[in-house]
Amino acid sequence: MKPTSNSLTSLALQKFKKNTTGVFSFWFVLLCGFIAIFAYLLAPDSSSNANQMHLEIHSKKPGFEVLMLTIPSKTTINQSFFNKILFGKKSQQTEISISKYTLSKTTLTVHTFTENNVESLTKTFPLSQFQGKDVSEFIKTKKFYLGTDRYGRDLLSRMLIGTRISFFIGFIAVFISLVIGITIGAIAGYFGGKVDAFIMWLINITWSIPTLLLVIAITLALGKGFWQVFIAVGLTMWVEVARVVRGQVMSAKELQYVEAAKALGFSNFRIIFNHILPNIMAPVIVISAANFAGAILIESGLSFLGIGAQPPTPSWGAMIKDHYSYIILGKAYLAVIPGIAIMSLVMAFMLIGNALRDALDVKN
Repeated sequence: MKPTSNSLTSLALQKFKKNTTGVFSFWFVLLCGFIAIFAYLLAPDSSSNANQMHLEIHSKKPGFEVLMLTIPSKTTINQSFFNKILFGKKSQQTEISISKYTLSKTTLTVHTFTENNVESLTKTFPLSQFQGKDVSEFIKTKKFYLGTDRYGRDLLSRMLIGTRISFFIGFIAVFISLVIGITIGAIAGYFGGKVDAFIMWLINITWSIPTLLLVIAITLALGKGFWQVFIAVGLTMWVEVARVVRGQVMSAKELQYVEAAKALGFSNFRIIFNHILPNIMAPVIVISAANFAGAILIESGLSFLGIGAQPPTPSWGAMIKDHYSYIILGKAYLAVIPGIAIMSLVMAFMLIGNALRDALDVKN
């Protein structure tokens, strides 16, 4: 008979496994993480930021198909596999959506894609431009599974790569908030007195400023961009962590094991980080899951306001901003699809937080 572990970690893990919604949300978050890392390998448009524009096929419905002619580039760009995963393919190839084409001995003539009886443009290319290969290799039927956005870009590819922004902002922002919040909260709770009074004053001042307004101020100070948003969100989320850690440390420092550590002559740093913090991490883990969700919402709001990740970087919030006016034009899916993605990821983190709260509750 196998021995069973009765440690608190094992019991908490067993409780968590019994929570169906929590386990499902956990696997959903792992799937999003996988997509975020390998987005360029999974996306139909693997160009940098999935930014291949075809204005003539803008705002097409999911499942739209069109003939696509790829004009090869004379120059080749050498990229490592790792670089392609991080930044996508740096290709100089040109894509043209066409309705029909004709071949002669020396030229390829194509008619560009048009709708509503608009006269199409005719373009001619010498066959030598195709590097001696069969022209049919460069003409393929391309399917847009989620349709195209207002600029004719593949919406599915933009959604997949946009996962990277929303997913990683949670990790980076929560990491920053944990480092600052745990350190400041532990110092305030352990030493008390004037140190605690000053830190609480700082916390209350920060808490009184609306989160979005504070993020906007920090973003404007650091500049618009990818990493600036991550840092700005992280610098606004440490307050909640600090308050929770402070309260937990104030309760824990009165316990006997802390008194014993002091009697043995251990340093304050060792007592705080080696003895107190490992025993109070349960509520911190729960609040971190909630902060993941909060960070995603804040980033989406900033992108909607135009302060978040800057074009052409794909962001779910920016997609909603670009297409919310299409809701009244019968193409609501352009804004609804990224909205559902934000809602699903936020809900997954919130459900994981609830499951962790139940699993780590020693009273149950």
